[in-house]
Amino acid sequence: MVVPHLLATYLNVLHAIGATHIVGDTDGWTLFTNSSNWVQGKEFHVGDVLEFNYEKGLHNVMQVNSTAYEGCIKDTYMGLFTGGNDSLFLSEVGRIWFICGVSDHCENGQKLTINVVP
Repeated sequence: MVVPHLLATYLNVLHAIGATHIVGDTDGWTLFTNSSNWVQGKEFHVGDVLEFNYEKGLHNVMQVNSTAYEGCIKDTYMGLFTGGNDSLFLSEVGRIWFICGVSDHCENGQKLTINVVP
């Protein structure tokens, strides 16, 4: 028999752990990933993790605002990740923008925006 308050606690823990979303799936974070298509049909929740996989040194991940996203502005980022296997915990509701700051990668489409829901 499951006690109702224990079940509610268990369900809250499961929700807090969240899902892991591998950006670009098996292709990873590359110039050839169509991020708009990749996002289609996915829901991103607080507690989920975004995992960016790419060849270290060839790409990076910059978390930026909407203006920097639209214009591929690389000098006003809020976060810079260069490890090649970067996991980002989604901790807040709202839209988040990412670009690759290497060379002209962003201008050639290597960017991603997601909307995080509760």
